Amino acid sequence: MRYMLMMTGTLAGFSSFNTWSKEDVRNHVAFMMTLNKELKANGELIAGEGLAWPNQAVQVRAGQDGEPITDGVFPETKEFLAGFWIVGVDSAERAYQIAAIASAAPGKGGVKLNMPIEVRQIMDGPPDDTL
Repeated sequence: MRYMLMMTGTLAGFSSFNTWSKEDVRNHVAFMMTLNKELKANGELIAGEGLAWPNQAVQVRAGQDGEPITDGVFPETKEFLAGFWIVGVDSAERAYQIAAIASAAPGKGGVKLNMPIEVRQIMDGPPDDTL
């Protein structure tokens, strides 16, 4: 089964990175890189990326002729997607375990962040009862 693990947060929360020491930032990044290497070595990591800050986000929708119409940037965004992992695991419980590990990444002074990580199964198609 495939799951998407989404790291979300607030702009205020992620802006606090600017107050961290370089050592704290390095420890946090090293933690995430180690997690990714372990997941890859286990054959569980399909993809994982950090995303640009929300002040670089643009929403796009199709106009009348199909041309892209853009809207944004949205600096007032309260919550945003900061990064994600797509994992292939045997059970939801394993996806939850991975999310808990990622949630406990070290923050300022090495204190565990306990960030919210949303876990959602990736569907192979629409549910049978919708067809």
